[in-house]
Order: sequence, then C-alpha cells, then structure tokens
Amino acid sequence: MRLMIVDDDPLVTQSLKIILEQDPDITVDKLCQSGREAIEAYREIKPDVVLSDIRMEDTDGLTATEEILKLDPDAKVILLTTFLDDEYINRALKVGAHGYVLKQDCASLSDSVKAVYGGQTVFGGKIVERLPNLMNRTEKFKWEDYDITPKERELVELVAEGLSNKEIANKMFLGEGTVRNLMSSVLSKLDLRDRTQLACFYYQRIV
Repeated sequence: MRLMIVDDDPLVTQSLKIILEQDPDITVDKLCQSGREAIEAYREIKPDVVLSDIRMEDTDGLTATEEILKLDPDAKVILLTTFLDDEYINRALKVGAHGYVLKQDCASLSDSVKAVYGGQTVFGGKIVERLPNLMNRTEKFKWEDYDITPKERELVELVAEGLSNKEIANKMFLGEGTVRNLMSSVLSKLDLRDRTQLACFYYQRIV
C-alpha cells in the first residue's frame, strides 16, 4: 500500500518512514510538512492511506483531513499525535478520520495503517476509553426509531470495536456475505456512507 506522512518536523517524518517501511507491504510515497502541502499532494498522488500529525503551522491536520475528504470521500486518514486531547478526538470523529493514534503507540503503527487500509476504524486503547465520555447527548438513542434489528445492532457494536467483516462473521456465526448484507441494510437505515461513519455514529449517538 502507498502511504503519505504529514508532520512539520522532518525528523519525525523520516523516522516514521523508516519504521513503517520495515513492513514489506508498506511504501511511503510522500513526506509533507504541512496540512496545505498534504492537500495538494493528495490531489496529485492519491495515496492509499494518509498518516497526519494534528498540530502544524500553516494548516493543521484536522483541517487538512476535512479538505482531503472533500476531495475524495473514500480517502483514508489516520491522525497521529502526542496529545490525548478531548477536543481533538471529538473533531477527529466529526471530520471523518479513520483513526486517531498516539505517537507513543508507534510500535503498532503499521498494524493500524494496514487495518485502516482494509476498511477498519482504528483508535488507540487510551482513546477508546475516553470516547463514551466525550459525546454530549441530550436523549437516549432509540434503535426502534430506525427499525434496527437485534442482529443489526450487534453488528453496529462490533464495527465500533474495529472488527473486520471476517471477524464479525466469526463472532456472529454468519457468512461474510450475510455480514455485508447486514452492513448495507444498517447503512441504508441510518443514512450513512460507510463503516467509518457508522463507528462515529455509534460513539456520538449510542454509547
């Protein structure tokens, strides 16, 4: 897979490139030092996954993520930061990032990149623990209002945990084709585009 790394510290981008290219499945095609540069580079090379810092001069990673997703709604962006900041996590969910990982978790970074490339949503363990407390909800979500069946509800919860279709099929004792059909049904009922939006919907409205 082709990866683009965005960080305003050249030492960080070079270090991440070295770490990630230890995995034979990953090639780093582009290093950018600002969000604005990343937006322009994305237009040109369309990488499979973007790995971006949040705090940068010029254009921050959250703004760049939002702009990249406007260019390509199927873009896969992971935000990488040293900050376990509630506001950042909340914005990451709202703009549609496919992952939010702490730089301290760099040992498992290649696994996170490959998971996002495969269609999963990835949040670091410390971040997942904070998600339920970040969302401001005034009323309890009612599954019946959306005609969501118990099976579909179970699927939504497993998607929010970051499981792949194959893993969900094993957990629910279903075929992968049935899982895909359930996914399509849920996305249609909730008027969502993909599993990333579904995971964000779960944490924002249900947990």
